[in-house]
Formats: sequence, structure tokens, C-alpha cells
Amino acid sequence: MTDIGRGAGPDFIEALARGLDVLRSFRPGTPAMTLSEIAGHTGLARPTVRRILITLEALGYVRQADRGYALTPRVLELGMAYVNSLSMWDAARPHMEKLVAQTNESTSMAQLDGSDIVYVARVAVPKIVTLSVTIGTRFPAAATSMGKVLLAALPPAALAELLAQSSRSGITPRRQPSAADLEAALREVRAKGWALADQDLAPGVRSVATGVRDGDGNVVAAINVTVHAAETTVETLLEDHLPKLLRTAADISHDWALTAAVPAVTV
Repeated sequence: MTDIGRGAGPDFIEALARGLDVLRSFRPGTPAMTLSEIAGHTGLARPTVRRILITLEALGYVRQADRGYALTPRVLELGMAYVNSLSMWDAARPHMEKLVAQTNESTSMAQLDGSDIVYVARVAVPKIVTLSVTIGTRFPAAATSMGKVLLAALPPAALAELLAQSSRSGITPRRQPSAADLEAALREVRAKGWALADQDLAPGVRSVATGVRDGDGNVVAAINVTVHAAETTVETLLEDHLPKLLRTAADISHDWALTAAVPAVTV
């Protein structure tokens, strides 16, 4: 239970502290929590928790789930400390660095947040590109290779619900596929296991992506190789970089499965 009123001094903002208490109440093994459970963990009154959750949902940090509320990947925007604290990203980084050394191109990982992708890991090389990308950057999923991979992994009902949501990226893609075109593209991704985006998001941005899986075989993130269209052809991207990307994704998936299989030890 949270120590409410623990701040000191006139500048301490209790409302902010309570909002952070709610975010911290989501713990490993509990991806979704009811309002009552959050109130129990934080020691806050249910009406207070409800107002905080409504605010966090409006800001995109939590979403309503089958069982109460769940966090969204947008919490990554609160700071790199969140990413660095996750062993899965620590395990992925050496493989991403190796891929960059092999291709001399940038690689990133992303997860879905609504109809957007959010970048959660990245190893970059100096390139002049149309769009700047950092941890926490979001783009409309349907216009990106990683987004197509993640969308293709969703069950039909979840996919339809997600695509009905508006993007919060503030980005207007260069090409916006029709519903029929996107459906056909996602079928192709499911068949091939990877996705190509050829300047769909912005001029000059070309990428290929594939999924990264957990120990149960679920696609939990996507990883890509991004090139500049003026420097690298689609043929080079697919014939040279894609095989390396697929091996990297398989290696990361293997390490993630091993990490998840290690029992937690409480000291």
C-alpha cells in the first residue's frame, strides 16, 4: 500500500504522485487490473483511482481491457529508464548491434499502441532520412513495415477494433492504403512472415520487418532494417538484408524464450 501524503514542502504535488502510484501498481504477471485492485495496491479511494484512470486513458497511458485496465506502450515515453529496466530489450540489443554491423543500416523494434507503432528499441547509423526516429516515436502502423507485421499477428476482431482508432502520431503517411489493400497486404505478410514498406510513410524511407516472438510463439514486437531509397534498392533490401534480419529476429526470440523460462528468485 502506498504511503499517501509522504511528500514534504509546499511544492510537492500530491495529485502527480498519486498518478504515478497508479502506474506503478501494474506489476509483472498482472497485465490488467480492476479499479478495486488498483485502489487496494495504492491505498487510494476508488473515486480517486477512477479519475486518475480516466485521465491516464485520455493521455494514452492506459487502456480499458477485458479485466479492468492495462498499460499501453506509451509509458515508454516517460523515460528510457523503463526500457533499460526490461531484460528483454537488454537481450535484444547485442543482436541488433550485430545486424547493424552486417548491414550498415539502422534497425529498430516497435510495439503496437492503438493504431500506431511505438519505437521501443533502436540501433542507428548516421543517415540523412526524412523522418527523425527515437525511442517513443510513433507512426501510423498501416504505413510501416513493422506495423504491418504487428497488425497481421492480431486476431480479426482485435484488428478491426484497432484499425477503427485514430492515429495519435500527428503524421500523415505518404500513402494510405484502402481497407481492401491493407487486408490483402496483411494476408501476404501472414504467408511470408515479413513485410515491406517502400516509401509508404515518407519519401526515401524504405524498410523490411519481421516479428519477434515470446516463448509461446506470440508476436510481441517487430524488428526492421531501414534504408534510404536513393541508396538501397528493394532487391538489395530483400536479397541481402532480409535474410540477416530473419536470423536476428530468430536469435532474439530464442533469447527471450530463455529469459522468460528462468524462474524469478526472490531474495
